[in-house]
Amino acid sequence: MKIYTKTGDKGTTSLFGGSRIEKNSTKVEAYGTIDEVISFIGLARCEISNKELHNELFTIQKKLFNLGAELASDENGLKYLKDLICDEDIVYLEYLIDKYMDIVGPLKEFVIPGKNKSSSVLHVARTVVRRAERIIIYLNSEETVREELRTYVNRLSDTLFAMARYCEEN
Repeated sequence: MKIYTKTGDKGTTSLFGGSRIEKNSTKVEAYGTIDEVISFIGLARCEISNKELHNELFTIQKKLFNLGAELASDENGLKYLKDLICDEDIVYLEYLIDKYMDIVGPLKEFVIPGKNKSSSVLHVARTVVRRAERIIIYLNSEETVREELRTYVNRLSDTLFAMARYCEEN
C-alpha cells in the first residue's frame, strides 16, 4: 500500500467518517497541532531515563491520539470512536501535576527553559499544547468541542510544566 493517495493534492483532506474539508480549516489546524505535541513528547521520552516518567509520557501520547482522532472526525466518524477523553483522564493529569510539583516544591521565580534537553523539549511541548488549546477554543466557536477535551488540553500544559521542572532538578 502506498502512503500517498493524491486525494489531498487540491487542498482538502478527509475526516474520519468520510467527509472532506479544506486543509487550512481550524479543525485540521487543531488536530495537526495535537500531532505536533505527540511528536515533541516522543522526543522528550528519548531524552528521559526515568522509567516512570517515560511511561507516564507514553500514556499521555496514547491519550492524545484519541483526542486527535476526535478532533479529526466528522459527525459520522464520532459514532465509531470508543476511547474518548473523560474525567478520569483529567484526574490522572491532576495527579501527575500534584506529584511532580510536590517533588520540586513551589515556584519561586520564572522558569527559563534550557537547563537540560529533556526539560527543554517538555517546555516546547508545553508551549505547543498552549497553542493547541487556543486553536481548540477557536474551533469551539465554530463547532462544539466537548468540555472534557478542552479541559484535558488545559491540564496537559500544566502537567508538562511540572514534568519539565522535575527534569530540571533530576
